[in-house]
Amino acid sequence: MSDRSKVVRVFAPATVANLGPGFDVLGLAVEGIGDVVTARLAGTGGVTIAAIEGDAGALTRDPRANTAGIAAIETLKRAGVDASIELFIEKGMPLGSGLGSSAASAAAAAMAVNLLVGSPLRKTDLVGPCVEAEAVVSGRHADNVAPSMLGGLILVRSVDPLDLVRLPVPLGLTVVVVTPDFEVPTREARAALPSDVPLSRLVEQTANVAAIVSACYSGNLALLGRSVRDEVVTPARTALIPGGAQVIEAALDAGAVASSISGAGPSIFALCRSVRSAKKTAEAMSCAFETAGLGSVTLTSPADCPGARRI
Repeated sequence: MSDRSKVVRVFAPATVANLGPGFDVLGLAVEGIGDVVTARLAGTGGVTIAAIEGDAGALTRDPRANTAGIAAIETLKRAGVDASIELFIEKGMPLGSGLGSSAASAAAAAMAVNLLVGSPLRKTDLVGPCVEAEAVVSGRHADNVAPSMLGGLILVRSVDPLDLVRLPVPLGLTVVVVTPDFEVPTREARAALPSDVPLSRLVEQTANVAAIVSACYSGNLALLGRSVRDEVVTPARTALIPGGAQVIEAALDAGAVASSISGAGPSIFALCRSVRSAKKTAEAMSCAFETAGLGSVTLTSPADCPGARRI
């Protein structure tokens, strides 16, 4: 067995989830940031986490409580393989940022372990172990793990059984993500959600998600802009983000097609017609956060990006 086959290093990207009305249903991969997991065959011990970098000591190395460890264990189980594997995790994004940090770790670990043991599972089969990992730390959903693993824009029609639909991305569509120096834990963001939704709101949400799908297939950015609207989750979570409403407004005023909260927040995304428009939008959003007293980091990415891959 070659040295390369004994060690596998995988990168999995950050993701923007929900996209307005698509709560737990829509998510897309972004370029430039993500997590790296290295998997190495070990003599004994099952799955262990040897080291974590970039988390300032915040994450557990217990493999049954860390998404990378859980995804690795589930991948081996589904592959029917008995192996001892050490994981080395490199966090490439802030925790609690709304960019799918835990999902990226899970996706990178699942793919690394699968490659390490000879790729018995298809890439789509690896989403399931990642869902199990997310269920332990932030809820049973696939809107982050599916695009982090598979890339592109993914619609999660069902989690049990897992049913994923890849949507086309309108040509030239560019994503801006602005992450403030502020953390919103996913559990806190979920606790802020309303327990009941009026029927009229349900109808609006359903119509908007359907219109987003139509806009993606037709490339109708005007329709996309009208459809990335959410009167259920976004209002509840915007209150948790200092200056959140003003940042979204600044993005739209700067010419963005649409803007809303990325995942659980506090990151806020905007969809733009071009890289030039995205640059102007990013500056406006960053200034709005600054007015609210928060520094921020901006990311500009194509809206159609690859998922997890060996590096």
